[in-house]
Amino acid sequence: MSAAGLHFIEIIMKQFLIGIDCGSTMVKAAIFDTLGKEYAVASRKVEHIYPHPGWTENDMKALWRSVCEVLREVIDKSEIDPKEVACVTCTGHGNGLYLIADDGAPARNGIVSSDNRARKYIEQWTAEDVLSRILPKTMQNLWAAQPNALLRWLIDNEPETMRNVKWLFMVKDFVRYRLTGEAYMELSDMSGTSLIDVGRARYDDEVLETWRLLDWKRVMPPLKRSADICGTITPGAARLTGLAEGTPVAGGMFDIDACGLAVGMTDETRFCMVAGTWGNNQFISKKPVVDRDMFITSRYSIDGYYLMLEGSATSASNLEWFVSQFCESDRKLLEIDGMSESIYEHCSRLVAQTKPTDTNIVFLPFLYGNPVDPDAKACLFGLDGRHTRSHVIRAVYEGIVFGHRWHVERLRRFCNEMKTIRLTGGAANSDIWAQMFADVLQIPVEIPAGTELGCFGAAICGTVAVGIYPSYETACETMVKISRRFEPDPTLADIYDKKYLRYKSLLKMLSPVWRKLS
Repeated sequence: MSAAGLHFIEIIMKQFLIGIDCGSTMVKAAIFDTLGKEYAVASRKVEHIYPHPGWTENDMKALWRSVCEVLREVIDKSEIDPKEVACVTCTGHGNGLYLIADDGAPARNGIVSSDNRARKYIEQWTAEDVLSRILPKTMQNLWAAQPNALLRWLIDNEPETMRNVKWLFMVKDFVRYRLTGEAYMELSDMSGTSLIDVGRARYDDEVLETWRLLDWKRVMPPLKRSADICGTITPGAARLTGLAEGTPVAGGMFDIDACGLAVGMTDETRFCMVAGTWGNNQFISKKPVVDRDMFITSRYSIDGYYLMLEGSATSASNLEWFVSQFCESDRKLLEIDGMSESIYEHCSRLVAQTKPTDTNIVFLPFLYGNPVDPDAKACLFGLDGRHTRSHVIRAVYEGIVFGHRWHVERLRRFCNEMKTIRLTGGAANSDIWAQMFADVLQIPVEIPAGTELGCFGAAICGTVAVGIYPSYETACETMVKISRRFEPDPTLADIYDKKYLRYKSLLKMLSPVWRKLS
């Protein structure tokens, strides 16, 4: 490399990016350099509040304190000069609702995206077939934790709260507001809320009037894009966070966009899959999918692209439940023996002792919800006396992969360019499981390096916002690294196809049973 090239790398490496990820259960911050190296990570648990059955809230003041704590911690851990931070960028869970009062303080507790209080409004709008008219603009299915439904509930049930509301935010926009003192909503997040015309990327009076919210357009801040600079760190925020006053803050993004950027999803050929607490399956395209069968179509952080997502709570959290309920003795033995193997590595080793042809047990991964039937529940089907715990754990692994395949098949009707899957989440830590994804789906699976992908995707956005890189494509090409790749075994295609057909047949046969037992 030339001396000029080395000098350029030296210059950009002296700059750092901070990504903040405000999930529904954890707040995290991480520091990266401009080549994607992670320097420090900090996290705090977000405590949920359950005032009534079906309600899920958090204390917005406590959330902000946690953000301040993780920022101070990562700066201390990294030992960098805060003045070397080129940009701060936030991401966070989509939907829910975070309201600010006239005095700048929270108007009430934040409402999290798992809240179900507004279900009756969704049932009413579904009965009225509202989607047939409004879907071309919103491109969204309706669900209870979207802010359109939550706002209607608050207007009808908490009028005293709504009288004092000045701004409506998503969680990461609330955090950015506290950092900068400036009120904006960001497009990728807002395009998943059923509050805007997604195609035209703007507020729309017809959309708002559909939910009887046109009078509340005044509390919806101006829309910005992910890489727009939306203010700088205020003196007050600098004192609380340890950041340098005047540091630029980018618009940020919906957490599904952050994950997409973190795995290098910059065109139609790379498919992003998250196998964690929630199973997300997503691709991007320059043509939006407007279809009732598509869960979410939203604007992607990269201008000109839309993000299409199918997902449900049918992923790796099901294994976590199984381990906590049935593998505690194994965990204790591992600790007593002083083995470095984790309980999850132990489970993968047990699965490796079996073959796909050893058993036809079917596990339905519906412990925390499902996409097929409101009354559906999890089950293990096909057990007999010859089966061992290894067989059962294999069935759990396979059932979770089949849950992802169910969503992928819905997406593949609209996505013809799927050449690789970039897999993240808990399942990506297991080579056995990652290989199973490749074999079941018959698509190569790649595992991106790193763990804090929400923060990393936000940091990538920051490099574009301040001009370190001219585009997301250049930033991702430079910063995203692939640690492992798994090629599908074609000899297993027919075996897994037959097992998946058994999985789908069971869904169909159990539907009337679930209804009778509900």
